[in-house]
Amino acid sequence: MINRLEQFSDLDHLLERIGDAQYVLLGEASHGTSEFYAWRAEITKRLVAEKGFSFIALEGDWPDCYRVNRYVKGMAGSGATAYDVLYAFNRWPTWMWANREIVDLVEWLQSYNSKKAEKQRQGEEENRNRVGFYGLDVYSLWESLDAVMHYLQKNYPDAMKSAVEAYRCFEPYGRNVEEYARATAFIPESCEDEVMNMLVELRAKAAADDKKNFKDDGREAYFNAEQNAVVAKNAELYYRTMVKGGAASWNVRDHHMMNTLERLMKFHGAEAKSIVWAHNTHIGDARATDMRQAKMVNLGQLAREEAGRDAVVLVGFGTYKGSVIAAKDWGEPMERMPVPDAVGGSWDSFLHNLANKGRNKLLTFPDAVKENEIPAESKGQRAIGVVYNPAYEKYGNYVETIMSARYDAFLFIDDTHALHPLHMPQSVDEEPPETFPTGL
Repeated sequence: MINRLEQFSDLDHLLERIGDAQYVLLGEASHGTSEFYAWRAEITKRLVAEKGFSFIALEGDWPDCYRVNRYVKGMAGSGATAYDVLYAFNRWPTWMWANREIVDLVEWLQSYNSKKAEKQRQGEEENRNRVGFYGLDVYSLWESLDAVMHYLQKNYPDAMKSAVEAYRCFEPYGRNVEEYARATAFIPESCEDEVMNMLVELRAKAAADDKKNFKDDGREAYFNAEQNAVVAKNAELYYRTMVKGGAASWNVRDHHMMNTLERLMKFHGAEAKSIVWAHNTHIGDARATDMRQAKMVNLGQLAREEAGRDAVVLVGFGTYKGSVIAAKDWGEPMERMPVPDAVGGSWDSFLHNLANKGRNKLLTFPDAVKENEIPAESKGQRAIGVVYNPAYEKYGNYVETIMSARYDAFLFIDDTHALHPLHMPQSVDEEPPETFPTGL
């Protein structure tokens, strides 16, 4: 079914499609589009407030996102404002999460948790976990090693040996993970055993301690340390695999995301529900794209396979034209770039020209196919990463997609605007556009 998408109230159709699903994965066609973040934020607020979702998990680093988690839960010493906490994100590309759109969502979550805690203190609401904010990604090798070392030093100083050995193993590479990856391609030695031993020893200490200190924030502090050890183990594998090329490192990364998501679901209890924010290439089922031929899997596919189709709703996003924040090359400065009109024959062009040409649209599947509004065929769908060059877009920025199989719903925003990064100076004429009606 195709519905209009002009006001936040138009999301009612999507909420109905989500129903009782436990996993809602929200995509994006770029990492730098304001409207994708704004609509996902509104969906997230409604899922939390109306359907009791437990946490948000991002395509972001665990240590950085965990600092945000501490802030939204009101933990001691977690920061004065969302702006301060998010401004501290310093791993490139910083704009993905250190932006004004996310500041607004994080402040809303902090306020929501604060009101919820007050109701619990007054006996007006049962004691449930505060809504969390976490990172799913695998890149933070050194930051995660630092976090494990700090936790062990504070709680289990007699278990520091394995962590120190892991640290020393990576030390010759000067905190340069790419240097480590290149070295393992030529020397048949790695730090695999060291990071595995660190994780095993941490878990052994917790088991021996019978988790007696793991109540409330202490329980989550241990989970944080354990997850950082898992990240270190999987990051070592990711970087070692990356230099070999092919689909292997991509698959390591998305399997890690799924494993982290499942660990978070277990941590939040039997009634847990999760919201994921990631690129369409991660949340749209890879089996309905040309990723399948490349032997790539992704988070959306794994979630459907492991949790079941009825428990999972995959929501994609797309645009016809606009502007975006991206960089010309890896590690280069961010820029505001134009997003040209979508190429002819693509899904983005098709949806632009569909009924009510040039208007936003909300599609839900399988109804849109049953009603002959959307063909069950493959077309290219725009995908803009952190590295982008508008001049070359048509040569590599479209993923062959059977839309009705890749997603359960799709939000098409016809004309979009660049994100508003915290680390990019803002001038008066760069204020966020009046995308939505006043008061929504």
